[in-house]
Amino acid sequence: MKTTNATSPPPQTSGTIDSDEIAKFEKMAEDWWDPDGPFKPLHALNPVRLRFIRDQIVVHFKLDEPMKPLPLSGLRVLDIGCGGGLLCEPMARLGATVTGVDAAARNIDIARTHAEGMGLQIDYRCAAAEDLVQEGLAYDIVLNMEVVEHVADVDLFLGTAANLIRPDGLMVVATMNRTAKAYALAIIGAEHIMRWLPVGTHDWRKFIKPSEMARYLRIAGMRIEAMTGLVYNPFTSGWSLNERDLNVN
Repeated sequence: MKTTNATSPPPQTSGTIDSDEIAKFEKMAEDWWDPDGPFKPLHALNPVRLRFIRDQIVVHFKLDEPMKPLPLSGLRVLDIGCGGGLLCEPMARLGATVTGVDAAARNIDIARTHAEGMGLQIDYRCAAAEDLVQEGLAYDIVLNMEVVEHVADVDLFLGTAANLIRPDGLMVVATMNRTAKAYALAIIGAEHIMRWLPVGTHDWRKFIKPSEMARYLRIAGMRIEAMTGLVYNPFTSGWSLNERDLNVN
């Protein structure tokens, strides 16, 4: 989902952190860069979502030379809930000035160490979105990927994220749809059968329907410009974009 900042609401200052969710990811922090570990699903879908993000940025900011080596030069990107940096690093390689924030300190340690090993300069911070709002920071692009289903207050969180986008900036949001199909794939399949993720990683009750997401974003002063789905093919073990199928992601 791609949204743009139309009119930002007043900054929110209450907490959005769910301490139980943070504890889950602290336990898995060492495995962020293991393509066969608990974050295997993210490694698998990363190329597809990266292409979507890049293409939307190119269109939104009317970049003249999208195929040049560093097409995102001059743009400031914030990745909220950055984990081990799976999105931060490719954004930096595309030329963006990148900040990654995560409330789990161990995630930040892993992300920082890996980036340094790759020779990448990324500003990693153990912080919540509201901490950056209080600093008065703003970014051209905010990435809000697979985070919404783990926060304590979705309305507050998205309002806070909206306040981190400069006028005419862009936010890309990804989360799980609250459907039987998503439950079957993300929880029964990924957690209980395939064991890609530890059991309990996701709570189906915290998944969000597209209509709910649209309402939250409009309340936050955002305008939705594009909405698409990520679809998993069990025969190829691959992911693809599908504008007509929002049933899972």
